[in-house]
Amino acid sequence: MDRRDFLKRGTAAAGLAASHKVIQPLANAAEPAAPAGSIPKRRLGKTGVDLSIIALGGIVVTDTEQSFANNIVAEAHDRGINYFDVAPEYGNAQEKLGPALQPYRQRSFLACKTLMRDKDGAAKDLEDSLGKLRTDHVDLYQFHAVTTKEDVEKIFGPGGAMETFQAARKAGKTRFIGFSAHSVENAFAMLDRYDFDTILFPMNFVLFSQANFGPQVLARAREKNMGILALKAMAKGAWPKAKKEDHPFSKCWYEPAALPAEATLALRWTLSQPVTAAVPPGEEKYFRLAMDVAQKFQPLQAEEEKTLMTRATGVEPLFHLGTA
Repeated sequence: MDRRDFLKRGTAAAGLAASHKVIQPLANAAEPAAPAGSIPKRRLGKTGVDLSIIALGGIVVTDTEQSFANNIVAEAHDRGINYFDVAPEYGNAQEKLGPALQPYRQRSFLACKTLMRDKDGAAKDLEDSLGKLRTDHVDLYQFHAVTTKEDVEKIFGPGGAMETFQAARKAGKTRFIGFSAHSVENAFAMLDRYDFDTILFPMNFVLFSQANFGPQVLARAREKNMGILALKAMAKGAWPKAKKEDHPFSKCWYEPAALPAEATLALRWTLSQPVTAAVPPGEEKYFRLAMDVAQKFQPLQAEEEKTLMTRATGVEPLFHLGTA
């Protein structure tokens, strides 16, 4: 199952050393103090908001009992997570997350998305999401998975979804506006058209080291003082053909890094970059590991990075430059 199928169901390689020339690790940056044992927080670009360095992604609660959703949201909140990310395409995640998050809503940062590129479609999506999430506003509303040049043109064209987003901010239905993308070229196209608050983009050790995919977007977003949110931190590559339809992680359309050691190093690598937070995979095992890693986070050391990069060699990256 590829990424498009997953969303519908629920839509020249440079070395690592070269990428590090434009990336200054956050290990040297001051971070807001967190209570002892709590997941730390970082500033979300120019928003003035501090987010936990990992999110609870809505897919974690897709197709679960409401009691499970209630318990895992409560646990996440107790461990210091204040960042929750969801989308209509994640099956029934909104219906599960809304009631579970309700007791913590005023202390949480709720991000939602839409795949609609037109004004009316985006407005309908937003109202539907607000109802299911049991809230009168989201903190961040995002254009979901901007994939093609046509997406960009429709969003900003007459009657495009950007009209809904701006009206929603004016009406207090969203505080901030952002987007997610899986294409360097279309990420740049979006950044050229609007002063977004945030970007949600794939950032992992394989993409950076094997495809030079991501460092240029990260550098541009930093120039604009945006909040940088990372996707696919614990991803490795595409499922081998033999395993594509027969693997143990039904909520991952890609092959995640192996549990626990490789996945731990992968997440620490991403969190050692100048990002605000990462959204872990929707599989419960990976989310729980991510909470453990975040709670005792330490930037990746040189020898650990060397070990991780040996595991990236020869891996087929999920995305490539020029694949808009």
